[in-house]
Amino acid sequence: MTNVLTGAAAVLLSFFLVVSPLAAAPTSPSRDKAPVAAAWSPQEKALVTAAFEQHVALSYVQANLTPTGLPLNVYRRALIGFYSLQQRGTASSRSQILSIVDFSRSSTQKRLWVIDVAKGRLLHHTLVAHGKSTGEEYARTFSNREGSEMSSLGFYVTGTTYQGKHGLSLKLHGVDAGYNTNALSRAVVVHGAEYVSQEFIRQHGRLGRSQGCPALPVDQTPAIVRSIKGGTVLFANGPTSSSYQSAWLNLDSALYAFARTKGLPIHLS
Repeated sequence: MTNVLTGAAAVLLSFFLVVSPLAAAPTSPSRDKAPVAAAWSPQEKALVTAAFEQHVALSYVQANLTPTGLPLNVYRRALIGFYSLQQRGTASSRSQILSIVDFSRSSTQKRLWVIDVAKGRLLHHTLVAHGKSTGEEYARTFSNREGSEMSSLGFYVTGTTYQGKHGLSLKLHGVDAGYNTNALSRAVVVHGAEYVSQEFIRQHGRLGRSQGCPALPVDQTPAIVRSIKGGTVLFANGPTSSSYQSAWLNLDSALYAFARTKGLPIHLS
C-alpha cells in the first residue's frame, strides 16, 4: 500500500512541478520572508523544497482528497499559508489541523475540508455557506467591510468557542490584510445553521446564506468546532476572478517551518 501511495504521490508531484512551478506563489513583502532562508545553501534549499512538494503530494493522496474535489493547487496554497503562519507564530505549531473552504465550488457541493496534516487524514468534509451579498449558488464577490454581508477570503486563525444564538460557535481572527482582518468585529464566526442542509438545497436549488459567516450543518458543527478551535489555520479560497494574493503565500517562510516540523537534517550556514 505504501508503494502505491508513494507512486501516486510521485506522479502528482511530477505533474505539479511541471504545470505549476514555484512561481505560482505570489510575491510577498520581504519582511514576511523567513530570514534563515537566505542562509541556506542552494543544495539545502533544493532538498527542503523537494521534501515539501513530496509532502504536499503524499499527504494529498494519503488523505484521499482526489475524490472529494479539493484541487491539489488549492491544497498546496493552503499548506504554504499553514506553515508560514506557524513560522511567524501567528498560528499554533502544536496543532497540525488545517481547514480549507473552497468558495470556487457551488454551494450545493461539500466545500469544507478539515485535514490532519501530520497524519494525512481527512477529519471532516461537509457543506459550508457563504454570505448573502456574496452570491446565490456561487460565491462571486467578497469583502472585508463592516455591514457588507459578504464572505471574506484568505487565512484565518481560530480562536475561542462560545455559546451564542446558533449554539456552540467559534471565533475567527482574520490575518490577511485587506481581505479579512475585520472578521472579529464583524462577528464572522463558525456556527451551525438550519439553512445549511441537503433539504434546503432540494427546496431552493442552492444552500442558504449567512451574513458572512462560514455556517455549517447544525448536527456537524460541535464536532468540527472542537476539532479546529484554539489556534488552527483556516483558509478560504475564492474563484480565479477574485484576484486574491497574500503575504502568507510565501514559500521561503513555509519551507523553514516545514523543515523544523519534520526535523529535516538541514545545516544552516
